[in-house]
Amino acid sequence: MSIVDAHEDLAWNARSFGRDYTQSAYAIREQEEGTEIPSLNGRCMLGFPEWLAGGVAVIFGTIFVMPARRARSPRERTYRTPEEAYAEGMAQLDYYERLADTQPRFHLINTRKDLEVVLETWKEPHLEADARRIGIVRLMEGADPIRRPEEVEVWYERGVRIIGLSWGATRYAGGTGEPGPLTDEGRRLLKAMQEFPLILDLSHMAEQSFFEALDRYEGPVIASHSNPRALVPGDRHLSDAMIRALAERDGVVGVVLCNRMLKRGWTRGDPKEAVTIWDVVRAIDYVCQRVGDARHVGIGSDFDGGFGAESAPAEFDTVADLPKIAQALREAGFAEADIEAVMGGNWLRILRQGLPD
Repeated sequence: MSIVDAHEDLAWNARSFGRDYTQSAYAIREQEEGTEIPSLNGRCMLGFPEWLAGGVAVIFGTIFVMPARRARSPRERTYRTPEEAYAEGMAQLDYYERLADTQPRFHLINTRKDLEVVLETWKEPHLEADARRIGIVRLMEGADPIRRPEEVEVWYERGVRIIGLSWGATRYAGGTGEPGPLTDEGRRLLKAMQEFPLILDLSHMAEQSFFEALDRYEGPVIASHSNPRALVPGDRHLSDAMIRALAERDGVVGVVLCNRMLKRGWTRGDPKEAVTIWDVVRAIDYVCQRVGDARHVGIGSDFDGGFGAESAPAEFDTVADLPKIAQALREAGFAEADIEAVMGGNWLRILRQGLPD
């Protein structure tokens, strides 16, 4: 089965830390040994050979700019003004375009046709492994790079297909650790987004802004990388009511494979082995139990998103280990069709609904 990972911060890592994702994750680790990067962002988990080995056909690659108030190091790409956010966001789009231009095995997904071209390269047995392509759908995490709501057209024309209004609080909505509703600009942004085939990402939105956005936005909705709040408390996660409301709109929740988001009380520095793949299965099953089926949950690993291999469950060293989830779900009694849905099929449904022709 082809795997879809709905959240990976490739451009931000490349620009902040110089990570070259055409290489192996292990080569990147060697290059970063003795630098401050592993302490800031963890031991690298992503790389081209590992995506291929793990059968990861499609990635949601983010455009992410960190607000300066949350920066941990001068290396990190941050912003203080809308103009700075815009400039860095555009530079990250340039990164994805250069990646696809210089490495033809990466394919930018702008349309349903682009998606199917990528998926065709993963069909067996008529294509060799070296013919496979990795598709990248561009997702904006935190909408401050959009200087004014009317500018959403510019980002759409550049290839952005998914927009999340928040990370922390933005000019558009309350977010993680900074609660609040949609702002007037946020309401205008949702209205502007409605004019295009865009998917709304509700991850990181404060609960008040989450529900208002869900009410206002008529297009496809997802939470690309969010876990159940009942398992790990905190406003970064989704309450049962949020999970059910998203499912009622036929949305999908991407489970994050970060230990502190899978097991209550785990903190960085605790043993990696204290969290296992069964905590991942528990989070997936929790969503399934709340909504009554396996149609509304997938993978949003967030690998290299502020944590690395030392903060992922025991069985995960790189993204190549994602197929282990499928086997664990089998052992937990999931039906094969449901496993295929969780590993990628649910995200493919959203993309086929939300991408233009």
